[in-house]
Amino acid sequence: METGMIEKRIQKQRCTIHITIDQFNKRVRVDDYLGHFQECVEESLKVAKGMSAEKIIFKSRKENVLELLAQGFLYEGSIDKFFLGSDCFFLVKYKRNERRNSEEWEKEDQILSDIQSLPIKTGLDDPPSAYQGRMGEVTDALQLSQLYGKVFEVYPTPMNDPSYVKKCMEKGTVFYVFVHEGRIVSAASAEIDSFYHNAEITDCATLPEHRQYGLMKHLISALEDYLISHGIFCIYSFARSLSFGMNAALHQHGYSYRGRLANNCYIFDKLEDMNLWVKNFT
Repeated sequence: METGMIEKRIQKQRCTIHITIDQFNKRVRVDDYLGHFQECVEESLKVAKGMSAEKIIFKSRKENVLELLAQGFLYEGSIDKFFLGSDCFFLVKYKRNERRNSEEWEKEDQILSDIQSLPIKTGLDDPPSAYQGRMGEVTDALQLSQLYGKVFEVYPTPMNDPSYVKKCMEKGTVFYVFVHEGRIVSAASAEIDSFYHNAEITDCATLPEHRQYGLMKHLISALEDYLISHGIFCIYSFARSLSFGMNAALHQHGYSYRGRLANNCYIFDKLEDMNLWVKNFT
């Protein structure tokens, strides 16, 4: 699958913005900004208009939230201590009614309510001895791409392409995997922002026939240990709002629910709402 995702740094006279242009998901995302704030907003809207984006996401600092709300942006979620200890707020603007409206919202509310009634687990049961957990290596790129290709019919990034997986690893994304009979059957990664000392746990996938052993919880725990040992203390993750298993894994692992991004990206055969979960180790 082709992603069409481009990260750009736009420098103007009074502002600088770091923006992700995401053609595949028909959205733009402002990841960071500096300088005259109103000019940052205006430049972002110009980029969105130029690519006919249906959704604009602004990762805002606290001091700019009210200004964005005053300009028609909506609050959808937040990440505690994202910017070197300062909170990040996801403010969004929609350019199409269909992109704003979610048909599954009530069902997702019920799933979330059921998950939040589950107890937090303090320990993990060991998986069967046939499963070996370890850090992923560049030589795993082909097997990882095959895993993602099997689990996800459609995915926001081209993880079914081994060259893309290899490129992610070379840029610093860390993978942990479980191997069964010589094949990778479960994997998760951490995309690290070493400047702001945060990381996103993402690309979580387990083959259906191996899901009864709680492998993902072990992978998340291994990633956390790695991140903490490398000075990363703000960890977050997005999970499909309709996925009971993935949201439950994060909740029971001590992550806190911090919002839901509507129609955020294409997974499987449609746009999906994504729940935001956050955990801090400071």
